[in-house]
Amino acid sequence: MSTAAAEAAERAARTSYGRLVALLAARSGDLALAEDALSAAFEQALVTWPADGVPRNPDGWLLTVARNRQRDVWRSPAHRSRAPLDDLGEVAVSPLDDVDPNTDPDLDPDGIPDRRLELLLVCAHPAIDAAARTPLMLQAVLGIEAARIARAFAVPPAAMAQRLVRAKRRIRDARIPFVLPGRDALAERLPAVLEAVYGCHALERPGSGLEGEAQYLAVLLASLVPNEPEAWGLAALVTLSSSRRRPGGGYVPLDEQDPRDWDADLVAEGESYLRRSSSLAPAGPPGRFRLEAAIQAVHCARARTGTTDWAALLTLYRALVVVAPSLGAHVALAGVVGRVEGPAAGLSALEPLVGRPGVDLLQPYWATRAHLLAAAGRREEAVVAYDTAIALTDDDAVRAYLHTVRDRE
Repeated sequence: MSTAAAEAAERAARTSYGRLVALLAARSGDLALAEDALSAAFEQALVTWPADGVPRNPDGWLLTVARNRQRDVWRSPAHRSRAPLDDLGEVAVSPLDDVDPNTDPDLDPDGIPDRRLELLLVCAHPAIDAAARTPLMLQAVLGIEAARIARAFAVPPAAMAQRLVRAKRRIRDARIPFVLPGRDALAERLPAVLEAVYGCHALERPGSGLEGEAQYLAVLLASLVPNEPEAWGLAALVTLSSSRRRPGGGYVPLDEQDPRDWDADLVAEGESYLRRSSSLAPAGPPGRFRLEAAIQAVHCARARTGTTDWAALLTLYRALVVVAPSLGAHVALAGVVGRVEGPAAGLSALEPLVGRPGVDLLQPYWATRAHLLAAAGRREEAVVAYDTAIALTDDDAVRAYLHTVRDRE
């Protein structure tokens, strides 16, 4: 296979998967079929492009081939025997053979993001199991593999795969429309969409194809709901975090990074979003994303002050576990407690998590536990925890760092 063809296919898979799935699913309402059709299009590209050359518009070529694949499935005897009559009528008037992949109006860059937002909001529909909404958005819209999503949610891969299959079937069978909902429905579905964008941010890393995606989607969402403080809180959180992207793909812990390497423009942008979130917030405790954005702002302030305000971080994390008591928040709090009050206190803060569902598969828990054990002088236990964290890490740069720290300590 030619290098140019392989690189073009890989680039399209990284950068355009979600856009293309959104366009394919919007016409059919069948998310699983859209994914299967796009997969078939990529397989055909790997055969055709090396021989014929990379098309001028690879995304358009893939979209056209995938739509033709959908059409073939719709017209197949097996599908026609089980499809409702109104679906069959639609197929009969939707030939796709003559679509020009270089001029397809559906590939207007200004139109595609709306389709992705529609798909995000479809996945957040109340008819979808709440436990499946965020994983479904991560896979369908952002193209993240089910096994990687399972690791992020600390559940077995088989269980996650079943969850995703059921959710896609529900979308198809319930005929959930691919449209932007009214303002009331948008407000109802917004929390799940924010969670998905946050999940995308958590899975970003150099070479993942997701760089900048979460920041773009977070700001776009906030602009759709300009009076929603949590949407601007998420935009602030992701933007401030994005200011510290790892140069060259290497991993350096946050407190060891040189603030001069951070993007000052993104820091200023993120701080402006945080101020907007705060100005919109009602009286009472701040929401989860505003708290997490404030945590990121404290870290970014080191670029101006030269020091990290660990006491402020401790206060913010204690508030976070009250508002959003996730495993990740508890682990992060334990790490800060260990920094402020000593490793023994940090380990005590981790103790209540032992035995909780999912904690054994949570890489940050084991990495934090390893660090605290090493700081407490319990080297043999620390090595075991480091080995567990390494086994649960799918980021090569983080894995290399953990190996180095384990061997050093």
